[in-house]
Amino acid sequence: QVQLVESGGGLVQAGGSLKLSCAASGRTFTNYVMGWFRQAPGKEREFVVAISSSGGSTYYADSVKGRFTISRDNAKNTVYLQMNSLKPEDTAVYYCAARRSRVLTTPQEYDYWGQGTQVTVSS
Repeated sequence: QVQLVESGGGLVQAGGSLKLSCAASGRTFTNYVMGWFRQAPGKEREFVVAISSSGGSTYYADSVKGRFTISRDNAKNTVYLQMNSLKPEDTAVYYCAARRSRVLTTPQEYDYWGQGTQVTVSS
């Protein structure tokens, strides 16, 4: 089992920034691909970004490219999501997720999930 705990969400004005953190425990963190997903009210959960187990490869949804940056600190068992130039359409609950092996972008392929953290961007 892998336990994931997100933090860092909040309310921010459009154009502002937030940094989310996801702390992992329970298994060897370096074995896992880490992803961030989000879910807005009335919408399906969608892929945001993922990072390979080594941190050497990253994959971004087109909607966040150039604005969001994922990183991981394997010594701290933590993955981060730096979000800049936030837009009202970024408002959602953001979830951290983990899976073994290769990077995939569909939520169904991830085995472990955090409880989510709310990000609200006001216009």
